Amino acid sequence: MQDLARQRCFNHSSREAVAICLDCNNPFCRECVTEHEDRVICAGCLSGLKADKPAKKRTALLRPLIRTALFFSALLFLWLIFFYLGRFLLEMPASFHEGTLWENLWQSI
Repeated sequence: MQDLARQRCFNHSSREAVAICLDCNNPFCRECVTEHEDRVICAGCLSGLKADKPAKKRTALLRPLIRTALFFSALLFLWLIFFYLGRFLLEMPASFHEGTLWENLWQSI
């Protein structure tokens, strides 16, 4: 790659390049580049970034809905676990809960 001082602007061939766009990697003069979100970018790439902004806004609006749905699905999952654990404990014989099952096992040994 050539030294930046020897390169010419991608849009203006008579001007010396001062920066390289980080998105398209083309050299540009001072009039053709701007700083956006702490990086140097050309006008063409900047307009492409602005076109993507509404898509990010839509996802930002959906994020609380997704989090709410995840919360309630996790709550339902935990409820199902406790529900079936309770059913399992209810189906156990009464001797298990009273402790007589363990006494009978120790006496048989």
